[in-house]
Amino acid sequence: MYLEIVSPETTLFKGDVESVSVPGVDGDFEMLNNHASVVSILKDGFVKIRGQIKIEESNISKFDKKDDSYWLAISSGTIEMNDNKIIVLAD
Repeated sequence: MYLEIVSPETTLFKGDVESVSVPGVDGDFEMLNNHASVVSILKDGFVKIRGQIKIEESNISKFDKKDDSYWLAISSGTIEMNDNKIIVLAD
């Protein structure tokens, strides 16, 4: 599954991942490979990424590493998943 996280300033991450958890307005939810298509508004919280991922050095300071995942704090945003591609527009 392919993930792209974009902020107003830059692309924070793009690459293949195993799973992504996000803070939806109706509660946190996780997406795995072949998840149904979804569009949602995000609230204040953390985007959690799992997998063998590599974050560019210029963006690594924006992520926290906890156990086997990377966490990115966001204040709001939107997410779209379709055909194993996830795009997060994060503030």
